[in-house]
Amino acid sequence: MSEPRPYETEDVVIFREQARRFFERECAPHLDRWEDQGIIDREIWTKAGEQGLLCASIPEEYGGAGGNFAHEKVLVEEQIKAGISGWGNGVHSGIVAHYLLHYGSEDQKRTWLPKLATGEIVAGIAMTEPGTGSDLQGVRTSAKRDGNQYVINGAKTFITNGQTANLICVVAKTDPAQGAKGISLIVVETDKVEGFRRGRNLDKIGQHSADTSELFFDEVRVPTANLLGDREGLGFVQLMQQLPQERLIIAVQAVAAMERALDLTADYVKQRTAFGKRLLDFQNTRFKLAEVKTHARIARVFVEHCTELLLVGKLDVETVCMAKWWTTDMENKIIDECLQLFGGYGYMREYPISRMYTDARVQRIYGGTTEIMKELIGRTI
Repeated sequence: MSEPRPYETEDVVIFREQARRFFERECAPHLDRWEDQGIIDREIWTKAGEQGLLCASIPEEYGGAGGNFAHEKVLVEEQIKAGISGWGNGVHSGIVAHYLLHYGSEDQKRTWLPKLATGEIVAGIAMTEPGTGSDLQGVRTSAKRDGNQYVINGAKTFITNGQTANLICVVAKTDPAQGAKGISLIVVETDKVEGFRRGRNLDKIGQHSADTSELFFDEVRVPTANLLGDREGLGFVQLMQQLPQERLIIAVQAVAAMERALDLTADYVKQRTAFGKRLLDFQNTRFKLAEVKTHARIARVFVEHCTELLLVGKLDVETVCMAKWWTTDMENKIIDECLQLFGGYGYMREYPISRMYTDARVQRIYGGTTEIMKELIGRTI
């Protein structure tokens, strides 16, 4: 959409241009190498910190840029437009930093947030386990109190930034008998503990430059001061309060991907010829792209609406679940339609549309599967 958005103030527009330049200059030239090595260079985090791109929506008093979700959103959009799918800043800045901001003590915030903002430390959140995905109440990782320490035992998987993160927010059971009320969030500084181990950098069908990993906690001891919140058992509520922003970030990614797929395909069909004319001159091509453009526009309008609700604290679970499942479902359909118009070239990894096809599939899974989103919406009927 070319129309100005109400929240895009002058500083947001400037931030968008800054992000665009960063991705074009510092990231895009290295994408093939990152895809092959399965991880983004660690120095990108510190370079992003120097540019003020980390923790954009964290207050300046804690080292952030002092912006809001609008700044995080345009950063996500520009990252997708540049084809950089593997950089886990959405988790680092858009999710973990906000757990620290909203639930951390003053000491925790002043200790960790400035380091997240500079890229000195990289953050991850360890929710999913080998036997537990969307049902967070079923986590088995335990954190037992022993004096002024917690002893953490358990295994996590599919963890974004897993090979890089040295500050991990762990979802653990501090009281297994209490179910959801026995879940707590505990911060682990991996460089300061024994018993923490990184497993494989998982071999995925898409998002190859993202380090998505297994993590193991074997008698890991951390201070009880690393608990987020003023008492144990608040973890599930904290997760539920922050999931709307996480899910909206995923919806923003989906819409940006739809728009990029449309742009790439439009350029291709204007140049590619068959039977003596451009692909765009075939009615089927124009009709297909007309459908793609319409669906992408509808998705954009919905996500903009959700963004405005989030900025004023009114984005509810039902609405963001609708946005998350529908936009990611539509993202997959649109990219598939676009890839078809590329013919055999769409199946080649050298063409960005092929990477977009495999990258998109996980969008319907992480952050809560499509089925979970529909179940949560269904409960409101």
